[in-house]
Amino acid sequence: MNVLIIGASRGIGLRTVETALAAGHRVRALARSAAAIQIEHERLEKFVGDALDRASVERAIDGMDAVVQVLGLAMGPAYVGGTDLFSKATRVLVDAMTARGPKRLVVVTGLGAGDSRGSLGLYAIPFMIVLKRVYDDKDIQERIVRNSALDWTILRPGILQDGEAAGTARVLPEAKDWRPGPVRRTDVARAIVEELETGRNLRRTPAVVG
Repeated sequence: MNVLIIGASRGIGLRTVETALAAGHRVRALARSAAAIQIEHERLEKFVGDALDRASVERAIDGMDAVVQVLGLAMGPAYVGGTDLFSKATRVLVDAMTARGPKRLVVVTGLGAGDSRGSLGLYAIPFMIVLKRVYDDKDIQERIVRNSALDWTILRPGILQDGEAAGTARVLPEAKDWRPGPVRRTDVARAIVEELETGRNLRRTPAVVG
C-alpha cells in the first residue's frame, strides 16, 4: 500500500512510519520537519510540507492509496487560549481527498473527543482544566471527518506513553467499553497500520487503550 502519514516527524506519526515500513508498505512522510526524520529506507519518501496548505497537501496525496493524519500540538499557549490547527488541517485534507482521492482515511484524535468525553470518569476534571480548549477543536475535526463521503476511521487513544510496544493495546469500537487508560504510542501505531490493512472499523470511532 502507498500510505501518506501527515504529522510524521514525531510521536505517534513517527512510530507509524516505522510500523508501516516494517509491514511492507511504501510511506510518504509529510511534516514541516520531514527532512530531519532519522529513518532511511528505500520505501520511505520524506515530504516537506505544511498540513494547512492545500497545494502542499494535494501534492502529497497524489498516488497514495490511504492517508493517516496524526497531528500533534506542543505544550504552550494553545492549551489555554485554544487552537484551530486540527479543524483547519482536517478541512484542507478532507477537501483535497474528496476532490482528488484517495478515499481511505485514518485520523487519530484522542479519548475525550466527540461523544467519548463522557467516558473519562475520574480523568474528567483534569481533562477539563488542561485539555478542554484543545479538544474543542478536535470535536470540530471529528465532525468534518464524519460528515465526509470518505472511507474514514477515527482512532481515539487513551493516555499516551513512550516505550517499546507492549502488545496489549485494545481497539474498542463500542461506547460501553470506552474507559481512560494508558497506551504506548508504538501500540497505537500498530493499531493504525492494522486498521489500514483490515478496514475493520470503517466509519467507526474506536478507543485505543492498553
